Amino acid sequence: MNAPAETKTLLIIDDEDNMRHMLTALLKKSGYRIDAAADGEEGLKKVKNAVYDYILCDIKMPRKDGMAFLEEARAFVEASTVIMMSAYGTIDMAVEAMKLGAYDFISKPFKPDEVYLSLKKAEERERLKKENLRLKERIQEISADFQFGNMIGNSQSMKTMFRLAEKAAQYDTTVLITGESGTGKELVARGIHFSGGRAAGNMVPVNCGGIPESLLESELFGHVKGAFTGADRNNKGLFQEAHGGTIFLDEIGELPLSLQVKLLRVLQENEVRPVGGAKTRKVDVRVVAATAKDLETEMQEGRFREDLFYRLNVLRIHLPPLRERAEDIPLLCRFFIDRYIKQLDKKIEGVSPGAMRLLMDHQWPGNVRELENMIERAVVLADKHIILPENLPIEFGIKRASNRMDDFFEGFSLKKARKIMEERLITRALESTGGNRTQAAKLLEISIPSLLSKMKAYEINM
Repeated sequence: MNAPAETKTLLIIDDEDNMRHMLTALLKKSGYRIDAAADGEEGLKKVKNAVYDYILCDIKMPRKDGMAFLEEARAFVEASTVIMMSAYGTIDMAVEAMKLGAYDFISKPFKPDEVYLSLKKAEERERLKKENLRLKERIQEISADFQFGNMIGNSQSMKTMFRLAEKAAQYDTTVLITGESGTGKELVARGIHFSGGRAAGNMVPVNCGGIPESLLESELFGHVKGAFTGADRNNKGLFQEAHGGTIFLDEIGELPLSLQVKLLRVLQENEVRPVGGAKTRKVDVRVVAATAKDLETEMQEGRFREDLFYRLNVLRIHLPPLRERAEDIPLLCRFFIDRYIKQLDKKIEGVSPGAMRLLMDHQWPGNVRELENMIERAVVLADKHIILPENLPIEFGIKRASNRMDDFFEGFSLKKARKIMEERLITRALESTGGNRTQAAKLLEISIPSLLSKMKAYEINM
């Protein structure tokens, strides 16, 4: 047996002097640093004061036998690999030892090779455990680079945004998220809430542009019974509902000026006054706001208060539009395909090169939300196990063939019709695969030589 790459510590627990001496002499030659104990009692004292990589422990011993040692020492030998030895071993005894945390069981008398083999297996086990741990840590690191909350991306701009959002999640600082419609501002807000210390509290989203101005103050701050017509009971409002958690003020740029003053007071004083109420109520709420508007321009034109802007803009997170991070499109496509093949119970393996080229060239005015809707539509329409250009909307510039036979067939010749159909299908397959002849042949269900022959005959150069 080769010596361990680094010196490993090994404790031998056995009441027989000859066995301890034999194992000590044997295993020192293999590079182990050896310690020994005459029984379970002495062994227990040693493991309480030192950590051993491996422990060889006899079962039949005076004072404290091996099973009792194993049970009492469990908390002290979690980092050790324990191998039990006995001349009176049974299968039941071996099983019981395993339940108590032993890695292996050797029956006495044994040959030196058996001890070597057991230790070698234990070393390999430890190496694999460490390697798996390193791989898990690396996977977590990679996942952290490409993901935050329910958002994914591998572009540099998104990685930078993820790191900023992760830092924001650690504190109760007010956050302003900016970006075009459909870029995922609410997903960032949810990621910040559920990654932070307020995750156990409520996450209350409010669309400031989706509630009538006459009702917005009551919705945000609450009202008392009789405050206005129809107020037949007290309502605590969304800020109080978010107490101990996070309130997400989406489309904050749509907030009327009259309410901007009242929101500023809430942010400064951490208290709300219900409509019609005489007393204020303290609230402990983390505020995350978002807007698709340019608030600096809104301020200059008098539609947004400067003091509220600076109170909200403590930490700004900007989400770039999808057209500026086209390298994220393949990753997002895979994510949405996986989602919708489960929901729609369809088998779609991916996006053809031709379709992907069209997706990459699109300007995406609706950003990630538009892409998601596009992929859902394509999964529904796809007849093959792959999304093809014709599964995308007409605005992507795809020339679709007419369904009327008379538009591309002349006369009644089956021979001519077959040639026309073959040429069209070959061209379509090559466009769908980005000119990949191997993939095109698979789609056409013909051999590559046959495809090349037909391409030459029809003068198709792709």
